[in-house]
Amino acid sequence: MRHSILTAALLAALGGTLALPASAAPLAPAAVAAPADMVSTVQMDRMERHMMRRRMERHAERRMMRHRMERHMMRREMRHRMMHRM
Repeated sequence: MRHSILTAALLAALGGTLALPASAAPLAPAAVAAPADMVSTVQMDRMERHMMRRRMERHAERRMMRHRMERHMMRREMRHRMMHRM
């Protein structure tokens, strides 16, 4: 749930930076794609960069926590088996 909210917020923020004023809007319909040479790279502002970094850090943290938990459970199981063997 939280992931989808963050994604929606990020897309909304990116959409806001890409929006053109009405006077600069092309007359062609929106379905027509712009040629490849007209597409430019969009630089992220501070807030977007911060949100992306936070998301990446959270993801890495969760992954590490899960890995640690798996190792913990494996060791616990092994100890348990050793006790039964004696």
